[in-house]
Amino acid sequence: MKKSLRVSTLMLSVIMILSLLSACAGKANNSPAASSGSPSSSNSNSVSENKDTITALLPPVSANYQARFTDMEKEFNQLYPHLTLKIEPASWEDMTQKLDTQVNAGSPPDIAWVGAASTSKYAALDVLLDLNSVLSDEVKADYDAVAMKYFQLGDAQYGLPAYLAIHSIGGNKQFLEDAGIDWRNVQQNGWTYDQFRDAISKGVVKNDKGETDRYGFVFATSGVTSKDYLSIMAKSAGLPDYFDTNLKFSYTSKNFLGLLEGIRQLIDDGSMPKELSSIDAGKRWNMFLTGQTMITGKGLASFENSARLNNAKIKANDGSAVANSIEADYIALPVPTFNGAQYIPTSVVDGYIALRGKKAPSEEHIKNIGLAINFLSSGSIAANYSNELFLTPITKSARDAAVLEEYPRNEDNIKADQIMMSKAVPARTDIPTDLAAAAIKIETEVIVPKLQALLANEITPQAMYDAVKAAAIKAFGADGVVVD
Repeated sequence: MKKSLRVSTLMLSVIMILSLLSACAGKANNSPAASSGSPSSSNSNSVSENKDTITALLPPVSANYQARFTDMEKEFNQLYPHLTLKIEPASWEDMTQKLDTQVNAGSPPDIAWVGAASTSKYAALDVLLDLNSVLSDEVKADYDAVAMKYFQLGDAQYGLPAYLAIHSIGGNKQFLEDAGIDWRNVQQNGWTYDQFRDAISKGVVKNDKGETDRYGFVFATSGVTSKDYLSIMAKSAGLPDYFDTNLKFSYTSKNFLGLLEGIRQLIDDGSMPKELSSIDAGKRWNMFLTGQTMITGKGLASFENSARLNNAKIKANDGSAVANSIEADYIALPVPTFNGAQYIPTSVVDGYIALRGKKAPSEEHIKNIGLAINFLSSGSIAANYSNELFLTPITKSARDAAVLEEYPRNEDNIKADQIMMSKAVPARTDIPTDLAAAAIKIETEVIVPKLQALLANEITPQAMYDAVKAAAIKAFGADGVVVD
């Protein structure tokens, strides 16, 4: 009897041990950390099961982005049942103000949307988190290298990119063909300044009174776009940045004077409006839709969809189309090259940064921020906002993901966009913050106001060049500027 009891006890113990092992195995197989489809398995070798909340402040990135916030929060919680993602919406108008207010109060969100250029601003405030330790090599490899570098400063990875877009120009297909412009060849091979100048002169249409009904080219240069025209064209004029590789200020180069002469020349030709300095972003797009210009700038891939939607409104005759607009097929085009330089597109990289408040977050919380920031910037979420913006995703996981809605696209524009993106260059991470700050000061106090005066024909290209050169020598010394 005692022997039977000992055997029964032993068997019960074995059963309990086997049950415990089975339960542990089941928990491991069903946890997010063990799931091959879960981002967490790539971010960290061990994911804690402690409850945690990650906050994010995000603007309306695309048409339906904010409408999906609830679904995004639920999906994240399904991947990581112990974690909660709490998203606060912001408008484009108050996004920066909201973020700066929270940063100044010492209680920023864990994640915020910014333009990559703002990374250095928040790094200088010492509120950014380096995610290198919580992002695995597998996760980092999902992102295109050029876009990834835009959120790096030195060796630190302060965030992850959401997309890379190219600032281009765009033409009315019918007008381009009427002017005899081989726009497909331009999309594939680009064009020089002389070729561009000749092309837009052919796009000018005058009425019987000699007045211009249609310009060859219009670019927004007023308000928030006051520096865009010059900076975008400068990229392909041998001036890809304010500083060359030797950290000498580059706008003292003769290439800068050549660029200014070209910009003024297009207005003097009559191919651009004399009142160019007063044209803002809204007016330049209105001029494109109403047939007052053959080519417009700056352009983005999403402008194709904006034109398509307006065309649909015109066909529906419902009164919601832009007043006096015409049907227009938008053709994406690269900016011309100046001074015999190579084409370098102006890249727009936006994305998510990781922030800390007054109190340093735990290592576990930083890991969770890494999970959330990777979740927001890759896979199906990135696939859908990129799709709505007519952009090629910058992560393999997004390129492989299905989208909720297919949009009709011009195949030639897709190819052109891919060519322009392939020529994008990484962000400069070697420029010291003091030099960058001095360059921005010259931009604000000299370059932008002088450009407006140049466009208004109040000063000559030489006068603007001389003013910028004098300011640069004063800031950086005679040995700190390019002399050629």
